[in-house]
Amino acid sequence: MREWEKNFRKIEPYVPGEQPKLKDMIKLNTNENPYPPAPGVVEAMEHFDVDKLRLYPDDKSDNLVQALAEYYHVKKEQVFVGVGSDDVLGMAFLSFFNSEKPILFPDITYSFYEVWANLYKIPFETQPLDEAFRIHKEDYYKPNGGVVIANPNAPTGIAEDLDFIEDIVKHNQDSVVIVDEAYVDFGTRSALSLVDKYENLLVVQTFSKSRSMAGLRIGFCIGNEKLIKVITDVKYSYNSYTMNQTSLYLGVEAVKNEEYFRTNLAKIMEERTRTIDELTKLGFTCTDSKTNFVFATHKDVPAKELLAMLREKHIFVRNFGSNPRIANYLRITIGTREQMDTLFAAIREYLQQ
Repeated sequence: MREWEKNFRKIEPYVPGEQPKLKDMIKLNTNENPYPPAPGVVEAMEHFDVDKLRLYPDDKSDNLVQALAEYYHVKKEQVFVGVGSDDVLGMAFLSFFNSEKPILFPDITYSFYEVWANLYKIPFETQPLDEAFRIHKEDYYKPNGGVVIANPNAPTGIAEDLDFIEDIVKHNQDSVVIVDEAYVDFGTRSALSLVDKYENLLVVQTFSKSRSMAGLRIGFCIGNEKLIKVITDVKYSYNSYTMNQTSLYLGVEAVKNEEYFRTNLAKIMEERTRTIDELTKLGFTCTDSKTNFVFATHKDVPAKELLAMLREKHIFVRNFGSNPRIANYLRITIGTREQMDTLFAAIREYLQQ
């Protein structure tokens, strides 16, 4: 090894879902919304002034921040936006977790948490979910340097009620508690109603799932003004222009299209119920998902075998084989009714062989 190679930062990176490039595929592996963005977004895109692309975007993201503040009935000073919720979460880790005490998060959850902790050299302890993949809130009562809870959790899809989340926040008022609500719109009560009650609470959400805008990368967090000031300072110490012109412009339109937003959520949740019913008939056991995906294991056929079979048919789902506790589960994004029928037919045919 050369001397300069010894200074490389070595990290086990986050592994994103596969992005296949097949024309005839059914892509159910990255929890994207199967429906297009709202009509207002499409119309705004058609009228976007491309001359703006030669200019730097608004570093304060004022229009989008204002739209989110009005929508969620908070002050502008309580809102921060970033390049997807990953960007927001990454900056939150860097901003708030600087204690010698370990931060706490579940052993089965969004795997990026551990990556950020290792990248920023933040001590951490994972708290084991029980056999039903539920959080023990008492595990988060001990001294810590911060708490991170995804609610609903991923990849299990399981949500805890608001009183449960509040209890964790209440027991950790000496550290920052981050509630990652990437999937909250699919049937869970948000912790946003608690941000004015607890100064240490930061709630993070995204446009990628429920608002059909994963390709534009828009995330945001809402919390006490002190928290937002700190994370904003970190942003300006890292990259002052995080949001691009297009995302800022179209993001505002996405917030305005409430009826379309609610209609698509209802369709996805209805299809989720049907998917769980159909998979159960085929011999699967599914968690009680409150997301836009289901987490399922088959009683007889290994997950890797089903994964390979579906892949041959250009149907992509996801498996987390590196974690022994969930290695035999498939995470299946809810697609359109036609896409899910194709999935069911492929599994049914395979099981009948």
